[in-house]
Amino acid sequence: MADLSQIKEHAEVIGADGVHVGTVDGVEGNRIKLTKSDSGQGGHEGHHHYIDGGLVASVHDNTVRLSANGDVALTFETEETKDS
Repeated sequence: MADLSQIKEHAEVIGADGVHVGTVDGVEGNRIKLTKSDSGQGGHEGHHHYIDGGLVASVHDNTVRLSANGDVALTFETEETKDS
């Protein structure tokens, strides 16, 4: 797993295939919090989604590359809950 402390706010999150997955709002524990405006579709819009830090392959400048392709990474997203 990459060093999550190197992840910058507003960095682009991309899958291993280069597909845009989201934009970083911040890091909370071992999860990347994606911005509301760039997170979820349809009934999943308007709230934060999270990507597990274990999916992060590398962090370079303003880009977070995941170890999974974009479409696969989206299936691992978790949604904001009242406890998040």
